[in-house]
Amino acid sequence: MTTELKPGSRTGLRHYTSVKDLTAEETIAVLELAESLKRDRAEGRAHPRLAGRTLAMIFQKPSLRTRVSFETGMTHLGGHAIYLGPDDIRLGERETTEDIAVVLSRMADLVMARVFAHVIVEELARFSAVPVINGLSDHEHPCQVLGDLLTIRERRRRLKGLRAVFVGDGNNVANSLLYGAALTGMHCTVAGPEEFAPSGEVLEEARRLARGTGSEISATTDLAAAVKGADVVYTDVWTSMGQEAEARRRRSAFKPYQVNAEVMNLASKSAVLLHCLPAHYGEEIDYATSRGPGSAIFDQAENRLHAQKALMVTLAG
Repeated sequence: MTTELKPGSRTGLRHYTSVKDLTAEETIAVLELAESLKRDRAEGRAHPRLAGRTLAMIFQKPSLRTRVSFETGMTHLGGHAIYLGPDDIRLGERETTEDIAVVLSRMADLVMARVFAHVIVEELARFSAVPVINGLSDHEHPCQVLGDLLTIRERRRRLKGLRAVFVGDGNNVANSLLYGAALTGMHCTVAGPEEFAPSGEVLEEARRLARGTGSEISATTDLAAAVKGADVVYTDVWTSMGQEAEARRRRSAFKPYQVNAEVMNLASKSAVLLHCLPAHYGEEIDYATSRGPGSAIFDQAENRLHAQKALMVTLAG
């Protein structure tokens, strides 16, 4: 039986700063709720589960999918979202993160933060009296991976036992995917240059989570071996926001790791292709491959909306 979350009081307060903040059972429950909410939307059934509630959205970084999915999601749920851009708050400059968290807690029912340093979202959660959601940090992108898991379930009808390969940088998306795979019993390998592999700490933590589900977690430099027979092939940009000074070095290091027709031919014939966008076509993936029959990149983008709605209902409903 799924363990129920108990939001709404300081003793029962739950945040989502990391994929690890939900148990395996809770993660599956959020995905099932997302599927239900998505069906409601497709069949014209309203679900104002957060009527009268307000989401405060803090952005240090620009965004397309994060802003639109959270703002639209709150509208679907009967609530309201407020956009707070970099010049509105200036975290830690104009006002301390602690004070911002306390003030927003007095006015909003949920806080979402898209930030540079992971420590910022952790500090917001430490001082907030309402649920805080990590919309992206330099260490994790947990909401993205909820949408990814939802997409894989739609395409393959299950997660447990599937084999996913993340090709490229051991970045925030890779970290969250490793944790998400470990929680749901999906095997996951990160394939990329050794100097850009996930940290040993992340791999060890993912393997700890995997002990309860039987998933296998690994990192390798051997792209062909990793992708051979894979059920899911996932890639992301080689240079993330804030890493522009490293762009030339990264392009050189990652050049052998482009996802293209040759790579996809090594995967399972029914392999799902994922990319969290935005894409740099001709670098981590070529355009033709991104539009191939196994591509789910735009389903994946849409599913951010449904997964995050389910998460918000779970935390604050």
